[in-house]
Amino acid sequence: MSLNHGEENALSSLNHCLPVKTEELNLPPSFSVRVGLVIVDEVNGFATVGSGNLAPKEPNAAVTCMVEETDRLARAFSDRKWPILAFLDTHEPDKPEPPYPPHCIKGTGEENLVPALEWLEKDPAVTLVTKDCVNGFIGAIRKDGSNAFCDWVAANKLEKVLVVGICTDICVLDFVVSILSARNHDILPPLKDVIVYSKGCSTYSLPRAEAESAGLGPYAAHPQRCRKAV
Repeated sequence: MSLNHGEENALSSLNHCLPVKTEELNLPPSFSVRVGLVIVDEVNGFATVGSGNLAPKEPNAAVTCMVEETDRLARAFSDRKWPILAFLDTHEPDKPEPPYPPHCIKGTGEENLVPALEWLEKDPAVTLVTKDCVNGFIGAIRKDGSNAFCDWVAANKLEKVLVVGICTDICVLDFVVSILSARNHDILPPLKDVIVYSKGCSTYSLPRAEAESAGLGPYAAHPQRCRKAV
């Protein structure tokens, strides 16, 4: 779905005002700069055609690009034996997450990595973390109060994390904002920098008319064409 001229102008103006710096992504030549890759929710329920309420209904260029770029980066990290952490959105059937419809229910297969990334499950460099909420930093909190993400950063002495995944404006955004706050609050040493790779991110499309016709109300609306352009 393409943007009309007015939407393009509005988003272009917004992009010029955002406090964001963009530059080409180049991986460091060695692990002397300690960097880890974080993959957010690239699971069937969000990224495999026809796999759930929040999955694409037909092939989607933005989602395809995200998966391809994530696979490329993950293989580069794996070849170098650099650490990777993948969040898997996973929900119990009796625990809804409004305003979203049921998604990534445990045991349905929606909570599993997309086919192109299934190899990560067997890679020794990869840490898999299931989460039952939007925010991976919160979802990584264990019952004893410890945090799987914090432990991963500390164990690998990471100074930088590179973040990819879905959805750009929901799970990725919440996670990134939270770990920046955690870094500033000195509970994520030695983390210094958080980098989001835009080509490795995407989001789903749920136009308002579809959300309302499905009985989800206007608050579940999520027009991909606006969010992927920002």
